[in-house]
Amino acid sequence: MLKIIDIYIIKKFLGTFFYAISLLILIVIIFDVSENLDSFIQKDAPLKAIVFDYYLNFIPYFINLFIYLFTFISVIFFTSKMAGDTEIIAILSSGVSFRRLLYPYLISAVLLAMLSFYLGNFLIPKTNEARREFKNKYMENLTKDKSRDLHIQIAPNTFVYVQRYNSQLKTGYKFSLEKFDGQDMTYKLMADLIKLDTSTGYWTLKNYYIRTIDSSGQSFVKGVEMDTTFLLKPEDLYKIKEEFEEMDFYELADYIISEKQKGSKAYKKFEVEKNKRTSGPVAIIILTIIGVALSSRKVRGGIGMHLGAGIGLTFSYILLMQVSTVFSTFGNLSPIIAAWIPNFIFLIIAIILLQKAPK
Repeated sequence: MLKIIDIYIIKKFLGTFFYAISLLILIVIIFDVSENLDSFIQKDAPLKAIVFDYYLNFIPYFINLFIYLFTFISVIFFTSKMAGDTEIIAILSSGVSFRRLLYPYLISAVLLAMLSFYLGNFLIPKTNEARREFKNKYMENLTKDKSRDLHIQIAPNTFVYVQRYNSQLKTGYKFSLEKFDGQDMTYKLMADLIKLDTSTGYWTLKNYYIRTIDSSGQSFVKGVEMDTTFLLKPEDLYKIKEEFEEMDFYELADYIISEKQKGSKAYKKFEVEKNKRTSGPVAIIILTIIGVALSSRKVRGGIGMHLGAGIGLTFSYILLMQVSTVFSTFGNLSPIIAAWIPNFIFLIIAIILLQKAPK
């Protein structure tokens, strides 16, 4: 059962967090309005769309983006103030153990972790989609054709090359498809142009050439036009900036399974993202424990000293996460390890600091 001191700490923790994050969001919105006001005026963006489609969908993203930093700052700010006013000493002297003192902090951290998990996995993907649609209409176009000379794997041992793809016309130019058996090519299809018929789902090939290789030799087929199907979707040929930002938890999991079935290695950054959406909320709890252990002792320099250390540790966590993500995406580091190793390291720091915390 919660005691008065527990309710006091929970109110202080969550109150400080939401006050600080609200202040930051207000400042960011003011700067964003000043930066994009000309675009809004030039494109005649309605006020309702600006408020509800852009800025209202802007808020969840920024809350989740800064939740680690402001959780840490909130804990350190009011805990340092309590330590400076000798409230921590008074609580511990009354027979409350430091471990018991952590309870209200952990309750608050779990609530913020649940909020972060919901935002990152379910709400933000939807709000990102709404923001992108607004930006495409009234600001920059975030839907871009992929670079020329696109190579993708659409199935095990099956590769596609497209020199250029027009997402508006659903048309690709200088197309080729190759199938391999080990290192040996067994099939090659080339076409000057491919165009998707959205009503049937068939791709129309213009001026195509097919080469088939087997144990009996090679065969060749040429033609002017042919309708066929591939394990190829238009969205494979163009991209929205960081596609995973618009995928919820289940869509992301399904996409990873799909890419693995194709034999593609492009799934790794998506698997890192999937694991980060779970490890991130857990990090909030770990950082809260570090913040309490770090700021519960009265020291020379007070809040300033604790805030400096807290901000440094938070940015160290973010940097470590970015480095591990790069090693996983472009190296051989497991996506699970990449997403969880910062938590493991900071958990060790939390345990060390807890041992040195006031008793």
